[in-house]
Amino acid sequence: MLVCTILVFSCHTITDVSIAKNDILQAEKAFEKMASEKGLTEAFFFFADENATILRGNDSLISGKENIRHYYEKRYNPNVTLKWTPDFVDVSDCGTLGYTYGRYTYTVKDSTGKSKEYYGIFHTVWKKRGNDWKYVWD
Repeated sequence: MLVCTILVFSCHTITDVSIAKNDILQAEKAFEKMASEKGLTEAFFFFADENATILRGNDSLISGKENIRHYYEKRYNPNVTLKWTPDFVDVSDCGTLGYTYGRYTYTVKDSTGKSKEYYGIFHTVWKKRGNDWKYVWD
């Protein structure tokens, strides 16, 4: 409900919603690709808005781009991979605020090389900054 209210009241101009939706989808794909190639720390820092907030275990909120970087640096584990795919993308009429949700797979390899997978649902809110999309909530 909150996301819908934000989307309705955040616009002053109308844009081509289908182009904006595709741009957000491409940002999600680039985000996931960077996470796979350069690690979670780099990806979550690069795609974060300056005032982004992430929700993590035990209902912890980490706010601010630099704090998000520090959070992932402390928990860096080269044996972790994160994959996700949006099942749904929507955007405000003005094309400056959008959101995605879908499924993710978090995989951890132990010291013997055996993988354990964890599954869940993600929800990301995106804000357009110039020509780029940055997440403000994840």
